[in-house]
Amino acid sequence: MKIEFLPEAQMEFYDAAEFYEEREIGLGRRFRVEVSEACAAIQTQPLLWREREGGFRRVNCPVFPYYIAYFIRGNTVVIAAVAHGSRRPGYWRDRF
Repeated sequence: MKIEFLPEAQMEFYDAAEFYEEREIGLGRRFRVEVSEACAAIQTQPLLWREREGGFRRVNCPVFPYYIAYFIRGNTVVIAAVAHGSRRPGYWRDRF
């Protein structure tokens, strides 16, 4: 399956990586790697995570307090958000 980020999700990803890199050199890179690995897992097995109310699926990052919210449209996995787990719950749900 193909992975596609919504522009808002892409910006969240970049902003969070930049934030972590400013806090500690190398931390932003570790965040990017973790999100990239989660996206690779989603790409290979998009149905592994349960569908939630509203039609989206969610993968939690193992170390950082972020999750990746996505939905499936045909042969494309659309990343709707790279969201912090405890900030503004559900703010991104109007994106799909």
